[in-house]
Amino acid sequence: MQPDSQLLLQIVTMPMPFGKYKGTLLCNLPVSYLEWFNRKGFPDGKLGMLLRTVYEIKLNGLDDILHTLKKMNPSK
Repeated sequence: MQPDSQLLLQIVTMPMPFGKYKGTLLCNLPVSYLEWFNRKGFPDGKLGMLLRTVYEIKLNGLDDILHTLKKMNPSK
């Protein structure tokens, strides 16, 4: 199964809309913040799905995917 490219593009272009890291691109959120969400519960809806995806990517050491996409999309 191939990753959803639109989902990955959103991760490297969408800023966190609230909280301590408001304005930080989702792909740049620290693992500790994502771990906190994993313990407390991710938000509902699309944002929660994107945060869960970032968490899984970082947890599995696949950050290079995000770095590559970010370089290809330098709008942010």
